[in-house]
Amino acid sequence: MQAAVLPSEDGKDAPQRTQSRVFPSRILQLLTLFVVLASVFFVLSMYMTRYFDLQTIKSQARPVVKSCVVEEQTDLRRWIKPPRTLMHNMSDEQLFWRASFAPQVKKYPFQRVPKVAFLFLTRGPLPLSPLWERFFEGHEELYSIYIHSLPGYQPDFPPSSVFYKRQIPSKVTEWGKMSMCDAERRLLANALLDLSNERFVLLSESCIPLYNFSITYRYLMRSRYSFVGSFDDPGPHGRGRYNLRMKPEVNIAQWRKGAQWFEVNRKLAINIISDAKYYPKFRDFCKPGCYVDEHYFPTMLAIESPHLMANRSVTWVDWSRGGAHPATFGKRDITEAFLKKILEGKSCFYNAQPSSVCFLFARKFAPNALEPLLQLAPSLLGFK
Repeated sequence: MQAAVLPSEDGKDAPQRTQSRVFPSRILQLLTLFVVLASVFFVLSMYMTRYFDLQTIKSQARPVVKSCVVEEQTDLRRWIKPPRTLMHNMSDEQLFWRASFAPQVKKYPFQRVPKVAFLFLTRGPLPLSPLWERFFEGHEELYSIYIHSLPGYQPDFPPSSVFYKRQIPSKVTEWGKMSMCDAERRLLANALLDLSNERFVLLSESCIPLYNFSITYRYLMRSRYSFVGSFDDPGPHGRGRYNLRMKPEVNIAQWRKGAQWFEVNRKLAINIISDAKYYPKFRDFCKPGCYVDEHYFPTMLAIESPHLMANRSVTWVDWSRGGAHPATFGKRDITEAFLKKILEGKSCFYNAQPSSVCFLFARKFAPNALEPLLQLAPSLLGFK
């Protein structure tokens, strides 16, 4: 009985021992297969991750390229578009530096309509503004307006007015002192920020236009010269104001005198606001009774750009009554005969040719002159 049981036990135990030796081998095979599959999966996942990351980068890169193109266009528009508001926080030094930028390529890469910048140097109100409103009406794309008044003055122009929000940051000015020229340079610099401005005319609150806008615009745009009065006055109110300490930048033979009320093209406007050579000399050595606004620009431009100057002003004024200031005209003075006297019988040179149209503006007119001027404007000045 025992002998019969033992083989059966041996038969059972033998396979168990064989199995225990084979089992680790199969586990090892399975582990090896698992490692191989895991490695393949890892390699594939790395490849797929890199592939999809690249696709993501590519898909993200496309809009970036497009946005760069749009940004370039936006940048160009930003450069050529005039400032939305004339008020800013730039100092004069910063403003003049920014305004002195000038393209070296003469051809503009956009459609440019040249404009006339009208620069009003005032103490406060513009009492003759209704006359100017009529003058500007219908020509909105051809002009710009800039007003330099006393810093504390708050204008009350309605939103419909061409003078609405046209004030620039200003400082106090004093007649006959360098602060007056600073204000004029400030007006020019602000106007230069608009690349479309090509001609720049300085006016006061007492100035009036003598012709309609179309005639005025053509006259200025077609001129080869800028209208700055500049002449050699050998008398006490000319060379008699010269200071020897202005040498070597300015000698007495170069000393010039002229009217304060100028009209210049863009090139001369940039020359005026970027000047650092003559400005210190006039600031330090041309003080009352040397009236710097009568000598600085006429002298500096006569030295630097004499070939670009007409050596006359386009603003009429009457000095016949004598004194330190020209005559002022009120309501009783404004007649048809008076205006014809200003408009007719004049002789000058325009583009080196004789002309009877010499003045485009006139001063000084009192506030009470407005009513008769408005009445005579349609028949004599050419605008309603």
